[in-house]
Order: sequence, then structure tokens, then C-alpha cells
Amino acid sequence: MAKGRERTGRVEPRFEAEGTGDPASLDLRLSRGDRAGGGVAKGTSKGTSKGSAKAAPKRAARAAAPAPRRRRRSFLGSLVYGTVILGLWGLVAVAGIVAYHASQLPPIDQLAVPKRPPNIAILAADGSLLANRGETGGRTVSIRELPPYLPRAFVAIEDRRFYSHLGIDPVGIARAIGQNLTRRGVAQGGSTLTQQLAKNLFLTQERTASRKIQEAILALWLEHKYTKDEILELYLNRVYFGAGAYGVEAAAQRYFAKPAKEVTLAEAAMLGGLVQAPSRLAPNRNLPAAQARAAQVLAAMQELGFAKPADVKVALAQPAKPARAKGGGSANYVADLVMDVLDDYVGKIETDVSVQTTVDPGLQAVAERSLVDELNQKGGRYNVGQGAVVTMRPDGAIRALIGGRDYAQSQFNRATTAKRQPGSAFKPFVYLAAVERGLTPDTVREDAPINIKGWNPENYSRNYSGPVTLRDALAHSLNTVAVRLGVEVGPKAVVQTAQRLGITSALQANASIALGTSEVTPLELVGAYATFANGGMGVIPYVIAGVKTVDGRTVYKRAPSGLGRVIEPQADGMMNAMMHEVFVSGTAKKGDIPGWDLAGKTGTSQDFRDAWVIGYSATLVTGVWLGNDDGEPTKRVSGGNLPVEIWNRVMVAGLRGDKPAPLPGAARWRRTSNAVAAANPAEPPTIGGMIDDLLGGGQPAPARPQPAPQRGGPSREDKNFLERLFGVGE
Repeated sequence: MAKGRERTGRVEPRFEAEGTGDPASLDLRLSRGDRAGGGVAKGTSKGTSKGSAKAAPKRAARAAAPAPRRRRRSFLGSLVYGTVILGLWGLVAVAGIVAYHASQLPPIDQLAVPKRPPNIAILAADGSLLANRGETGGRTVSIRELPPYLPRAFVAIEDRRFYSHLGIDPVGIARAIGQNLTRRGVAQGGSTLTQQLAKNLFLTQERTASRKIQEAILALWLEHKYTKDEILELYLNRVYFGAGAYGVEAAAQRYFAKPAKEVTLAEAAMLGGLVQAPSRLAPNRNLPAAQARAAQVLAAMQELGFAKPADVKVALAQPAKPARAKGGGSANYVADLVMDVLDDYVGKIETDVSVQTTVDPGLQAVAERSLVDELNQKGGRYNVGQGAVVTMRPDGAIRALIGGRDYAQSQFNRATTAKRQPGSAFKPFVYLAAVERGLTPDTVREDAPINIKGWNPENYSRNYSGPVTLRDALAHSLNTVAVRLGVEVGPKAVVQTAQRLGITSALQANASIALGTSEVTPLELVGAYATFANGGMGVIPYVIAGVKTVDGRTVYKRAPSGLGRVIEPQADGMMNAMMHEVFVSGTAKKGDIPGWDLAGKTGTSQDFRDAWVIGYSATLVTGVWLGNDDGEPTKRVSGGNLPVEIWNRVMVAGLRGDKPAPLPGAARWRRTSNAVAAANPAEPPTIGGMIDDLLGGGQPAPARPQPAPQRGGPSREDKNFLERLFGVGE
């Protein structure tokens, strides 16, 4: 059995040469007979000698026959073939390049048009535009709002095949290449409006092949995602026009001082031509170049049928011109104030909003013109270079605010930020503290030299009148009487009185406080005087009346708010009666307005560095400050000369349309006889008390309890406003 298995067992093949172990010595080449059918005659199942004999001649004949020659291509065929192959490889290369640059972009399904930075339109009380704030300089506009010729101007000059291409214009690219080759430089670009939009939305301004490829890819995506009108609207709201204006609305306001929906055909052509080179073609910098470019736009519009020949002829005959800047741009001081406090009212802004302010644009213009004219005419002679004006209603609503002579020259807002010594304009707080402790307008005090620990304050005139009533002392701004009153009531009481009325700047409680040596801002001083005008209710100055989104949704609306009652009616009436004399016979009589009941106070700081007047009627309060930013003394500018002249012009304009009304409580305290009895008819004064008042030797009555606020106090927004504006907390 074992032997049988050995004979029938598996035999492994062996490839080594017999007698050697070297496989290389094997001859493994195939012979003709080794090939399939090589040795088998056709038609037979077995190879026979007969079949082989018959097939032999045929094989020999075939072997002897010459091999067929390959057909050679013509030169033209070779050229076509090579071109096709080269084109295919070119397409592969282009596809690779495009794919590479596309990979550098965010995934297509994640692409989205970035949100345009929100614009804040700051409006006057009548709804007119004061200024735009934000990164763009103007609001977003719908293409439906615009006159048809405005968007067509951009299509005509920038991309005349806009409505027919798919985002890339091969004809335009070829034309641009030809122009650039013939002119040996970059004379013309081939970018479509869609490509320009893609660059503005997603890419940088660098000029590289990589950026152009990405621009083309994104243009195709935009054309797929949006309609032509939507693309054009996006473009018109994003393109840069120079001077910080992004979008056609901002440009129309910047160059023509009107909304885009009101531009003429000539102005539309100028805007259309401007985007090619905003800096070089800006009409306020290079008007001839801007008008020449606008003429090219008009010709293109006529050629394409976008404008009638007659209209083009008129536009060419009357080319657009930039609007002249209005005054010194003082509305920007209002806009800056709005932006300083806006986030306290509405928080973070995500969309375009309009802020309704309390400002009267007509009065704002009058106040600016009055200040600028006075400084232009008399500033050199009196060595005074700057000023500020604040006008408000007695409830604190700001009607005009001028922060300086020229906003373009200096953006520093002197009305809200500059702290200067108010001089005698601070005295009403001293007198109020005295009145609240029992004195009256007819109380007598001595106008005579005074010495307080080596300090010898003097009157402006260096003359002394002896015994005078408080009414006359305040009207003629007698320093010695104010200092005596300050010492009587105590400097701390004076400081507390001023703070109660809304003065938030730091005040030094010393004897000199009676002469206004602590610095304040014009805005807070005018706000404090508004308390006298409204009958004793403390106010917080405000400029924002409401905020709305572009779709009309109200974000914020001001509710009545204030500091409550801070002066008793009787004390307020006495103060109004005394300050009324300032305009009748005192330092501000040059500012009197016939038919109106006026009151207020002038002020001049040491060495004539600051000159003030704060005056009011029952419906309007205005303050004027003049001086120099560096504190250099003026040439005898006092509150009673230049400031009063400005104040009068502003108040005459501001009171136009108002009905004259008496100052709260003042009438009864204007009596010149039996004034002491009128002060408190229920309790007639004693003879001793009358003698003390007349001789000035009596002691002031004990302080009366300060009036408690009668309302809920300032709102959260007003508290934030005070802290932001004046740097004070609760």
C-alpha cells in the first residue's frame, strides 16, 4: 500500500534546469506550436501530416507578404489633434486651479452675504436728517426707492451687459485685454458689477491672479443665489464713493446734501462715474474731472437707451455740483452727543435705526451762525477764539447745541465736555441757599470790602455801594455781597444747593465757591437754570426723544423723567424776581427782549478768561460761553457784552412762535414797597427783624427743610446719561 501511494501521489513541478540549480538557464520562449492552435490544422480535430502539408504554402505566403503600412496623418490633422489634446490638458489645468482656489473659500453651502454695518440716522425734531453715524455713512436703500436713471447710470458705465451675462463677461474681459495691450498698461478692467460686489463682500482689494479667480467663483455663486435687481441693490448699498461714504445714499448725502431718491440725472451720472476712482473724481476735490466723467456716463446712458437725448442735453448743460457745507457743521456736535449716550438707551445695534432728537434745526442754524458771526467780527479784537451755545426747554429737552466754532477744525465738544469757571453765573445758587434760609429779595446786606483769612474779594468795578438789597446785589453782580452770603449759609450749603439743581461736576466747598471758582460745563449749568424757569422741578438734559428701526418698530421712547421738585415755589419765585432785574437794570440789560419776561445771570471769570450769560423765559433757556481753549485771557470779554449779543439773537429766534408767559412766582416779589410783609403775609415781621435786615446785621433764619422730590426720580437711562456725560455715579 505504501508503495502504491508513492506511485500515485502528487508530484510538484520543478523549474530548475536539469543537472543545474540555475533557473536562468531554462529556455522558456514560446514556439509557434506552443501558441493556441499553432500546430492544429484548420478544420481538423487532430494535427495530421496531410493538413500540415496543405497549410504550409499558405503560411509561407503570408509570411512572405509585406506588412501593411500605417496611414500617416496630414499636417492639418496633426495640428487639430494636438490642439484638442492641448485644450483638454488646459481644461484640466484650469479646473485644477479653480478647484484649488475654490478650496480656499468657505464651503459654498456656508456662504452668506455679510451683514452691512448698521447706520444710525440722527434726525431733528421735525424729522429732517442732522447726521449719519456708523461705518457706512448712510442707510440702506431699496432699488425701488431710487429714480430709474440712478441704477442705470452704474450699469451703463460699469457693466453694460449686466442683465445678460452670468456673472463673468468674456466679451468684456477680451475687450479689456485688448485695450490694456494696445495702451501698454491697465487702462480698462473687465470686472462685472457682480464681480465688483463679490470683491467688496468677501475679498480684499489686492490685485492678484488668485483674488481674481476667487472673485469669478463668487460672482457665479451670487448670480445663482440672487436676481439681477437684488445684486444691483446690494452693489449700490456697498460700493465705496470716497469721503467715508459707503453706498449711494451716503454718497448723495455727502456730496449733494440730499437723499438718493431726490438726485437729478446729472447728479446720478456723477455718482455713477465716481466709483471708478473715488479719491481722484470726488466732486468736492476735483470738480472738472468729476464732470468730465459724468459726461461719459451720460453718453453711455443715451447710447443704451437709458436716458432720453433731451434729458441728457439738459444734464450736460447743467452739470452737477457738490452742495456747499452748511456753516461749521455744528449738527455733528449733536450727533456726537447722541452716540455717546445711545447704547445706554437701546443697547447693541444690529440694524439700521433712526434716532429722533429734540433739536430744532432752524434754531440750531441760528445759534451756530450767531456764534460764528460774533467770533468772526469781534474775535480778533477781543482775543477770543471759541465758544459754546446750549438752548433747551425748561423740561431739559435740548433744542440747540453748538460745541465750538467749526466742527471741521475741532471736534471737541465744549458744550458738554469743557469745564470752565462760571464766575458770577454761579451766584444764583448762593442766593438760593440764602433765600431758603429765610432771606428775601429785599433783604439788605453790606457792599463793602471784606477780608476772609487774607483773601480780599473785590467788585468788578472796584467800587462799593454800602447797604444794598439782595435784588440789586444780584442784578449788579456785587462780589462782596455774594461772598458774605456764602459765608453766612456755609460753602457746603452752596455746594449742596447747586448739586440739588443738577450740577454734577466736582465743587470745592470753600469761600471762593460764591464767585464761581469751581469748574462746570455749559450743558449742566443751563440744565440747572432750567429749574428756575419751570417752577422748581429738577431736570436732566436730554437729546434723544425716541429710536426706531428702519421698518418703523419703536426701540425706545422717552418717558417723563426728572429729579422731582428741588425748589419750593416761593423760593423759586423770589429767585426769578431777582434774576429778572439782571435784564431790567443789571449786567444783561442789552439782551432784553420787549414783551418777554426774562431772567438770568452773567458771569466773568478771573482775568477775563471765561465770559458767560445764562438766561431764560418761561419757555426757553439759553446759555452762551466764550473763551479760549488754552485758557488765555481775553481782552475784557465779559458776560455783559459779546455773550449777551449772541444770547439775544438765539432767544429771539427760539421764542418766535411761543406765547409770552410770566416767570413762575416772580410777579409777587417784584413789589418795591412792603416787600418784607409780602414775603410771609401770614406772619408779619417784627420791628427788630426789619431793622436787622435793613442794617445787614441779623443772622439768617434756620435752614428750611429741603423739598423732597415729588416724582419717581431719574430713569435708569437718565442715570446712565449723567454718568456717561459728566462722570458721576448714583
